[in-house]
Amino acid sequence: MMAMEQLVAFRLGREEYAISISQVKEIVRYSGATKLPNTPAHMEGIINLRSNVIPVVNLAKRFDLPVEEVKAKQVVILETAGLEVGVIVDEVTEVLMIEEENMEPAPMMEQQEAFFRGIGKLGDRLMLILDLDVLFDREETEMLQNVG
Repeated sequence: MMAMEQLVAFRLGREEYAISISQVKEIVRYSGATKLPNTPAHMEGIINLRSNVIPVVNLAKRFDLPVEEVKAKQVVILETAGLEVGVIVDEVTEVLMIEEENMEPAPMMEQQEAFFRGIGKLGDRLMLILDLDVLFDREETEMLQNVG
């Protein structure tokens, strides 16, 4: 039997990305965040989600991509290293299953800092699969814990 992985796919600009569904808690509409002083540019601020303070990161800024003005953005609430964090994306597009044979390791490039654990191939589509443990390393996780 072929090994499969379930992913949540989303867009940042024209590019498609995915996160393992096991790390996604929920998806909510983004209506702005409370900005905090002295935080990195990609740290959008905090939101109140059912009486929980959740730090929010703008992935486009984190990846140094052009930030497109999309009217309706979404926040994917993730759980990583025991911490809940929201990531702003342009649009969650689908939940999908991908076979292991359609995943390749990400090419190693210094600028990527190995944020990606692989590339998913779906027909003619390529999807970058995020590695949250690397994206939110120990230093970033500590900063987010102090914020939240």
